Amino acid sequence: MMLIGFFGCCGAARESQCLLGAFFACLLVIFAAEVTAGVFAFLGKQQTITDAQQLYTKAYEDYIRKGGGNETLQDFHTFAKCCGNEDPQSAQRVSSLCLEEHKEYKNCLEEIAKVLHHSFQIVGILAVATAGITIFGMIFSMVLCCAIRNSRDML
Repeated sequence: MMLIGFFGCCGAARESQCLLGAFFACLLVIFAAEVTAGVFAFLGKQQTITDAQQLYTKAYEDYIRKGGGNETLQDFHTFAKCCGNEDPQSAQRVSSLCLEEHKEYKNCLEEIAKVLHHSFQIVGILAVATAGITIFGMIFSMVLCCAIRNSRDML
């Protein structure tokens, strides 16, 4: 990032088309990477939610089978602010791992999906904002590069 900033800053200060072109190219690569990561994150969102729900189910089954001592299950309860799974009786079985304010039954599988969906929305908004800033940087660097070229043609 420092190298990219160096290209942009020195290109603008020295009025160098080459450095501004390198700055534009770097921003273009970053923008392409952001779009690619965003597409993969969007396409993999449901799989991530399903994997987290399966991990919760496995941790719940391990807790019931072993009779206690599962920090993963407790972390899920803290993360999703829930207690139990599809079975309303499940909250009683794992009540020792639930937060005091969330001892009543609340399906963790649904809550995990809600929390992760909300988190993905926030990440998506931040990605769009970052991509927008990158586009503005690309536009401004090209405008400055063209202005430098036009001012040199007038000399």
